Amino acid sequence: MTTVRLRSDAWMDMAGSQLPGGWPANKSLAVSVSVMLEGWTPEAAPGIGPMGNPLKAGILDLQARSWADYGPKVGAYRILDVLAAAKTTAVFYVSGVLAEAYPELIKTIVGAGHEVAAHSWGQNIIPATQSAEDEARDLDRCIEILERTGGKRPRGWLSPRCTPSPVTTDLLVKSGFLWHADFFDSDLPRRLARDGGSIVAMPFTMEVNDMPLYVRYGAKPEVYGEILRRIVSGWPSLGNRPGCLDITVHAHVFGRPAGALEFARSLAIVRQHEDWAWLTDHAALAQMWATD
Repeated sequence: MTTVRLRSDAWMDMAGSQLPGGWPANKSLAVSVSVMLEGWTPEAAPGIGPMGNPLKAGILDLQARSWADYGPKVGAYRILDVLAAAKTTAVFYVSGVLAEAYPELIKTIVGAGHEVAAHSWGQNIIPATQSAEDEARDLDRCIEILERTGGKRPRGWLSPRCTPSPVTTDLLVKSGFLWHADFFDSDLPRRLARDGGSIVAMPFTMEVNDMPLYVRYGAKPEVYGEILRRIVSGWPSLGNRPGCLDITVHAHVFGRPAGALEFARSLAIVRQHEDWAWLTDHAALAQMWATD
């Protein structure tokens, strides 16, 4: 494979900020692996599912709930097998309600060397819709259950629907989080200063994500890998400036056979372009920016 050399100015982002220590020499694209392990509180169900015809408001969609329950029962274990075969680590973003119901799964994830981050108490609880008091309460109980089941306090956060409230970042800083992934305005992480401390704003890209591509847009599983291949193989032609890209799967979506096969293919695609790209995760990237 042809070696791609970075221009001298490629070691800065668009704003002219220098890359932190720990970023591999001569690499320009960090590809983070994230797994969404999502749960809903007892009175709720996913708002979108494979049937495609939402029920009337107020009716509990038991089909959608059963579809989502595949994630912790089967899909997460298949994804763990794919990651083990690829010798790749990931961040598992976990709902507190799911960790409470499946504590052994959380122990298995941590035991396999992956990071467990917080994904709210339940996917139907969106911070932007809560009062500051309710949001703080749900954050605390999410931290408590993830620490109890995973053996350590979670360091990262992603809101349901990636939609924080105006006070989410401040609450995370107060609670000692290392990174917050509800950001879409940059190719690289950055430090955010707040009263009482700082946090790493982690960019979260949606181009290679099974939920919009496969569930919402109805694309074939293969589209996931082809979009990834297009971005990774074409990265040097875009100027080869450093940036981050996410490979995101949901345990109840691409934890199923067709999706898991595509997930495994996607990890291999990145490895085919190791002259400029490498597999990593949000925890490793956050640590680079936090310690720089």
